[in-house]
Amino acid sequence: MSDSLAGSSGHIRYEVDDEGIGIVTIDRPEKRNAMSYPVLRDFLATIADAGDDDTARVIIVTGSGGAFCAGTDLSNLSDTPTDQRGTAARGDGPSRPSPAWPLVACPKPVIAAVDGAAVGMGAEFATQADVRIITTRARIAWNFVHRGLVPDTGAGSWLLPRLIGVSQALRLIYSGEFLSPDDAVALGFAAQVVEPDDLLDAARAEARRYLVGSPLAIRLSKQLVYEGLERSMADHVRMNAEVMAQCFASDDHREGVASFLERRPAHFTGR
Repeated sequence: MSDSLAGSSGHIRYEVDDEGIGIVTIDRPEKRNAMSYPVLRDFLATIADAGDDDTARVIIVTGSGGAFCAGTDLSNLSDTPTDQRGTAARGDGPSRPSPAWPLVACPKPVIAAVDGAAVGMGAEFATQADVRIITTRARIAWNFVHRGLVPDTGAGSWLLPRLIGVSQALRLIYSGEFLSPDDAVALGFAAQVVEPDDLLDAARAEARRYLVGSPLAIRLSKQLVYEGLERSMADHVRMNAEVMAQCFASDDHREGVASFLERRPAHFTGR
């Protein structure tokens, strides 16, 4: 395991192990990992750094102290004018503007390892992840209507209906009620429910499933899937053909074919 790196706020940790699994940990347990604006900006920057880090091939996002993320730290709002809260939350800057959905924008597989509260913005981040593994005590809620808001990143109103269906998503958004672990799996929101002590081991096991594939093909597949949600079928098939041509010309494709013919594990470079 590499040394853990903490962001400027001191509440976001990032580390990469020898297998190429990066872990981003929200580390503010005294607030159940709720996001103040400085912590959120640090989180967004760390996710971007992890996406650019050649040593990391899969990213796990989790929280410390028995919680994932209890949403926005409401005590932090009073110092920010209402017309600036959206901009402050994104942490946009001229040198590196933040995407609306940082976990979707990350070019690598992202697994949310959710224990305890994933509420508000925490539920939004879980929704943005590619795969979710949760514990038996996970408590997930899009409770924005209780604060007079809509889902703050838009993931709850756009991605969530595509994950679990329109009616089920609206029930959760309208009520702000908690999604139980069993229902999260039944609806397809979570891939697996484990005991809290087994969460990181389960997330690492899931991550290892992705390490055997071509990083280039995985990155392009993720891009095709998310961008395909916005395209017509005809446009998507055309784009898929262009990306397939890119794959055929890649070192990873040549290595994949060679490893099959030589009956050996592939050694992909992501190129």
